[in-house]
Amino acid sequence: MTRHVLALPPALLLSLVAGCSGGASGSSMADYTACLSAETAALTAAALSRDAPKGPFSAALLVSDPSRVESIVRDEVKASMRRSLESARASSIAFVRCEPLRPPPDRSYSETVSADSNTSEPGVGRGGGASEVSGTNNQVAGVDEADFIKNDDKYIYVVTGSTLRVIEAWPAETAHEIAKVPVPGTAKKLFVEGNRALVYSSTPRQVTNGGTNIGGSADAMYYPGVSGDCTYGYDGCVPAGDGSETEISIFDISDRTDPKLVRSIHSSSSLIAARRIGNAVHTVLGQPALTAPIGWEDQPRFSNTPSENEINEAYDVVIAKNLTKLDAVDLGTVLPTFTDSTGRPPDMVLFQSSIPDGTALTSVLSLDLVSDPSLEVASVISRSGWVYASADALYMAVPHQQIAGWGWYDGRSESELSTIHKFSIGTAPSATAYVGTGVVKGRVLNQFAMDDKDGFLRVATTTGRSPNPDAHNTLSILEDRGGKLDVVGQIDQIAKSEDIRSVRFDGTRGYIVTFKNTDPLFVFDLTDPRAPRTMGELKIPGFSTYMHMLDETHLLTIGYDAADQDNFAFFTGVVLQIFDVSNPSDPKLTHKETIGTRGTSSEALTNHLAFNYFAPKNLLALPMTICEGGDGNGNYGSKMTFSGLMVYDTTVANGFSLRGRVSHPNASQPGPPRNTHGYYDVGCSSWWTNASSEVKRSIIMDDWIFSVSATRIKVNNLAALATDVKELSIQ
Repeated sequence: MTRHVLALPPALLLSLVAGCSGGASGSSMADYTACLSAETAALTAAALSRDAPKGPFSAALLVSDPSRVESIVRDEVKASMRRSLESARASSIAFVRCEPLRPPPDRSYSETVSADSNTSEPGVGRGGGASEVSGTNNQVAGVDEADFIKNDDKYIYVVTGSTLRVIEAWPAETAHEIAKVPVPGTAKKLFVEGNRALVYSSTPRQVTNGGTNIGGSADAMYYPGVSGDCTYGYDGCVPAGDGSETEISIFDISDRTDPKLVRSIHSSSSLIAARRIGNAVHTVLGQPALTAPIGWEDQPRFSNTPSENEINEAYDVVIAKNLTKLDAVDLGTVLPTFTDSTGRPPDMVLFQSSIPDGTALTSVLSLDLVSDPSLEVASVISRSGWVYASADALYMAVPHQQIAGWGWYDGRSESELSTIHKFSIGTAPSATAYVGTGVVKGRVLNQFAMDDKDGFLRVATTTGRSPNPDAHNTLSILEDRGGKLDVVGQIDQIAKSEDIRSVRFDGTRGYIVTFKNTDPLFVFDLTDPRAPRTMGELKIPGFSTYMHMLDETHLLTIGYDAADQDNFAFFTGVVLQIFDVSNPSDPKLTHKETIGTRGTSSEALTNHLAFNYFAPKNLLALPMTICEGGDGNGNYGSKMTFSGLMVYDTTVANGFSLRGRVSHPNASQPGPPRNTHGYYDVGCSSWWTNASSEVKRSIIMDDWIFSVSATRIKVNNLAALATDVKELSIQ
């Protein structure tokens, strides 16, 4: 039987306490703390009185009956409904009194700070392959990230449509497909390690309620994630999956010509992200949130000129009706389900975060690719978000759930706070467990805005939107203190009226690029996590969207040039830059290469997996769509002059020297998705955050380069890039 465990860590229950109004006018921090302590003690005693076993938290409730977990989810839904309707009630009364509307205090965050190189990693080949091989551009060395293509020193593995393909890529001049294996649903991403390949695919949602497929005519409805493969969150996208279910297929590829399915796992949740550490694979899955039951009421009925009593009575009626409806809804389908072809049920633990965060559930599923048949699942009642993982911890940053609103179930979020969830992970599935929760001000741009060093999490966030003069940025450092992630160091009010465009952490250094009409590159000293310092700043035109460590003292970046218009700027062509940060107090721009005009785009601008800097050969390979004819007045270039892969010799001493280009002809106008990864035809009018290109990835093997689009792979010699040696279809 699957175990469901609910952990109620006292240190994390603070924001659930409705009676404590931290930060409210007239209440002191001491009063707030005393109130929280009393409420926390009461809740802890209540939990322990149910004979909860001792665990990593001082109050953990073992629930052997899944219906107990359902009741907890039901209570969370009820609490969410009450929070929103009570906020709406207060707004209605304030309107009648002609008082200014004030948002309710958010009790989950305090401004007070508590006292006290190249990661490309190819798969391992079996000998007889290339001697120098590029791999996935992972954020953290030793922590592999799932992608739709992988390689070792001899083979390329790619998933498209409903197929896993194996290509014998070495010798490169005779590259050819040697295996084509069907997978359930629509293949998305994969891992390859030794003689195992793991493929993720999406399958249609099969959740039912009382025998009826969940939908508009059922008792409860589910909505899919708002985005699919979201990699850059400037415009508000947050990784939320595609709303489908997930199939995990594991193949024995000892014989590359005949992969054999050896294990399959199915989950009712959608794929959010995945990491591999050795043979251990950690998959983040999101279960869609419960939305309003049919017949739900979220607006009370009263006259055009109601009295306060009439308003209160109307809201009381609505709340009572909704509580009755919620009691009648079958929430069995809310819980994520997992089935394993081995027949062994997963060991699943469910945690309730202290921070009100909707009714979705996010799980970390951990398995061993080779020997261990166990399946570990740790779930938390939370929506999904940005995922960062180190060798021993996985963090998820979630935009905070909005408390106020007319519809409690509408899934809106408050972008000025982010909830951080921490899971322990490692080289074995058994290491997976939920650790704790914290909150930081602002919103996270992408996974690179987080980094863990020596147990301290560094997070860069933006509050507000440029060019609002109140917009600003914050660098926070959090420490795990018994399940509560406390802010122990912070630099606030960075770059007023600007917002973050890219972040990179490297050892004891932090680098942040902000922008409004120029590009300040900030350098931070994080040697003492409790006393971070701003070391240096460099202002130049344009901004970087991705920063890569060229070596310990030089940054290699890709981004956009910009034309200053006094109080704002128009982005123009793509720009490559090298910064010397050997003196952190005085960073310098040493090399710059501008490509095309406004409308020029590259997948690598907003997806680091498309960025390929291969240090052994000092080569930078970038997908690119070049548009000419644009200007600094906001006019896009109308002529596409190139679509394909550009290869640069790139060194600290000499900067960028174009070695050559591999052409991948492209349609001139945007169109429908080209393939199952959701890629679009690329024209010359893409907004800068929608960066894309025909070429998606590249792989270097000795003196050869493979350029990969959504439909084909081209093989070219690095000494003659204009000449196509082979072309393989992957449709």
